[in-house]
Amino acid sequence: MNDWIQAARLRTLPLASACVMMGAAVGFDPTADTGHFFEVFAGALATVLLLQILSNYANDLGDAENGADGPERADRAVASGRIPRAAMKRAVYVLAVAALLSGIATVWWALRGKGLFVPAVAVIAAGIAGIGAAYKYTAGRNPYGYRGLGDLAVMVFFGWVGVAGTAFLVSGTWAWSWLLPGTFTGAMSVAVLNLNNMRDHERDAAAGKHTLVTRMGFAKAKGYHAALLVAGWTALLAFTLGVESGQWRGMMWIALIGLVHVKHVVEVAQTTDPLRLDPELKRIALSTAVVAFFLFLAAIQIPTS
Repeated sequence: MNDWIQAARLRTLPLASACVMMGAAVGFDPTADTGHFFEVFAGALATVLLLQILSNYANDLGDAENGADGPERADRAVASGRIPRAAMKRAVYVLAVAALLSGIATVWWALRGKGLFVPAVAVIAAGIAGIGAAYKYTAGRNPYGYRGLGDLAVMVFFGWVGVAGTAFLVSGTWAWSWLLPGTFTGAMSVAVLNLNNMRDHERDAAAGKHTLVTRMGFAKAKGYHAALLVAGWTALLAFTLGVESGQWRGMMWIALIGLVHVKHVVEVAQTTDPLRLDPELKRIALSTAVVAFFLFLAAIQIPTS
């Protein structure tokens, strides 16, 4: 059981939940049935967490199958031999079915009786695409994560689709402005992936895993990282201070997290040892989840200060 829990990488779940909390925050309607809201929110959150664990299991399996991880990786369940490949494949398939059923149930509960059949099908199709993307990142034949496309997939599914899709489900309406907070969670999620790839770039290059970092080099990846944080924060501030100005409380705490991210960018720029980036990875993941959580609390009228 400990091996399965470790392979699930529970520390990645707060960041995965950020897009759902953000989407629920921007889509919340105080005049609607709050019971319905929390039920849909819980369903969306469960689906995303299942997708994240599926992605983590598939990543553990795929890196072992494609040679990015070897027996020396004691922290990897399949590569180290603690979990057989066949067992991990079965777990991936079970999680894929569970995520699909959870997603379909959530969409049905959210949109039943609203005459939104086509949008419902579109949301389910996006969910199926998300399941495929979670698996194909490093697993299967010709995984796209080995061709430098992982950053784009993370931006799409943990940014725009995650936030705007959740907001649509809880509200039954659509607003293009939701892509702005989606850009924030997406850019922060890509930043975490970029830190991971910067930390592992030498091993990835040796294994033929061509991430964006291995393609652009460690030095340019630092600039790319800074650009991700600038883009994410610009989009969030444009939404909270421009599109929906004056509607959000707790912005002082969010501003403090912004200062933490400024310090983080400076530390990453000054880092010469890739292994020293691991604490920074955790810092961005957790702080992004905290920002989304504060906005969620502000939306549902729970005091944040």
